[in-house]
Amino acid sequence: MTQTPALKINPEPIGAERRIGQILRESGRLSPLDAERVLHLQRETGLRFGEAALRLGLISEEDINRAISEQFDYRYLKPGQGNFSTRLIAAYQPFSHQMEVFRAIRSQLMLRWHGNGSKTLAVTSPRRGEGRSYAVSNLAVVFSQLGQRTLLVDADLRNPSQHDIFALGRNGMGLSDLLVGRGGGECIRRIVEFADLSVLPAGTLPPNPLELLSRGAFDALLRDFSAAYDIVLLDTPGGIASSDAQTVAARAGASLLIVRKHVTPFSETDFLRQMLTAVGCRIVGAVLNEF
Repeated sequence: MTQTPALKINPEPIGAERRIGQILRESGRLSPLDAERVLHLQRETGLRFGEAALRLGLISEEDINRAISEQFDYRYLKPGQGNFSTRLIAAYQPFSHQMEVFRAIRSQLMLRWHGNGSKTLAVTSPRRGEGRSYAVSNLAVVFSQLGQRTLLVDADLRNPSQHDIFALGRNGMGLSDLLVGRGGGECIRRIVEFADLSVLPAGTLPPNPLELLSRGAFDALLRDFSAAYDIVLLDTPGGIASSDAQTVAARAGASLLIVRKHVTPFSETDFLRQMLTAVGCRIVGAVLNEF
């Protein structure tokens, strides 16, 4: 199996070397003439560049937030930019309450899971519709925003959704094609809007998903991915309806369990926990989804 080349982290200094005014000009949010007006007001009042531009009505608070995010290499998008699903709130609503929750989950995972050298994590739930794919896609973005080379693998070969969330198209090759030798590194799609994020969609829907995921080729792929990336997150099918999730989680070695408030029965959650534990998967935590 050819190793997927790791993404290179830009060695140049980020953030502080680029001033707000420079970013606003380069992005077209301020014309050269407007920038001169702002500098003139700065000299008269002692205001910061962004504050002076706001006072003149030349930019908005959103422009300032976006420029600061670019200054500190924290990328997010305007509504409609990238054509991603609105479920990808890490891309479009970076300062929302939901995003604070995802950042808190990321922090806990860094301590409880990634901190001991682990890189591969399956995100599981008892059934469909409990927010598993929503959670793992947003976690992938927030890990990449931390500067971690992140790969999101859609290992739900029955009802995949990551190709829709990231607007990758329905007919592209992906994990299933890699597992039968029909594709190579081109199956992994780099998400250019986020410097350190790549997605491997599910690919062609196979008639035998469990058998594919049980092959040694899947273990080999995960080893290659773990060598090439800092974080490897796996979306899985619902764990009650099939054994796919148990198979993926066993190979990942660790799982984050997602359940939905007032929807997921405790009995199903406990059953899935027992099944994952029985196949040697360590459950690093559980998330009660209220969104």
